[in-house]
Amino acid sequence: MTKTGHPTSSSSIADIISVLFFHEQGLKFHVNNPKHFLNDRIVLSKGHACPALYSAFFRSGLITEHDLMSLRLKGSIIEGHPVPKIPFVDVATGSLGQGLSVAAGMAYSSKYYDKINNHIYCITGDGEVAEGSIWEAAAFASHYKLNNLTVFVDVNALGQSQATMYGHNLGVYHDRFQSFGFNTIVIDGHSIKEIVEALVAAKKETVKPTAIICKTFKGKNFLEKCEGKLNWHGKDLGTDFDETINFLKAKIRHQNIEYKTFAPVGDDIPFEVAHVSVKPNYK
Repeated sequence: MTKTGHPTSSSSIADIISVLFFHEQGLKFHVNNPKHFLNDRIVLSKGHACPALYSAFFRSGLITEHDLMSLRLKGSIIEGHPVPKIPFVDVATGSLGQGLSVAAGMAYSSKYYDKINNHIYCITGDGEVAEGSIWEAAAFASHYKLNNLTVFVDVNALGQSQATMYGHNLGVYHDRFQSFGFNTIVIDGHSIKEIVEALVAAKKETVKPTAIICKTFKGKNFLEKCEGKLNWHGKDLGTDFDETINFLKAKIRHQNIEYKTFAPVGDDIPFEVAHVSVKPNYK
């Protein structure tokens, strides 16, 4: 195992990822058929937080423990940002600000081309929403009434080297997405209850895409020296690794948890889209 990656950035979305993969209000997908066209899709726009995503992949059965423990090793499919050679990854993300455009395109294709009822989820960071491409995608999603698109904005208030422009001022993000025509919800991004309630509300929306603005903390549930502190972006935990792992294990209240995923309802391919879904060749 490599003691590497972006652990603090991953921890700020860990609760969101957990709900999306292992709660009935989250993703619907076939574990044994990650490219099934009826699957819900997830785009991790803040790709550097992929260790959280990979952990969910492992618990879902999409990758092996050997894969998980080979993070960023030469020859591993588990790279420092998600890439399409991994099951259930459709697009490489690493260049920030690109994921929402891809997710909006997926949602558009599902709603107007394939005419299926899957849902597309995108996780962005507060740093990357300063990029214009995010707002071009937001305008597109609103214009085409992509109510099958939900974007989580991980507002952890810290960028790579300094605090983000608006810190934990969630109202700014709320107002901006709302002005772009989104159904906008503000939550505690570490509250399972609030995440679930937001997902329920997003699925009830019949016209607008949904933006869930999440107040989070980098290094959540790590040692005090890490949680919500600067200068931990992209850094491994070094000599604090073992202590942090033990600290996290002590917080686990339920052992031997069954990680259950949920498949989409119905497997029949509508006649009009039977010719559409061609598996891409990534070789």
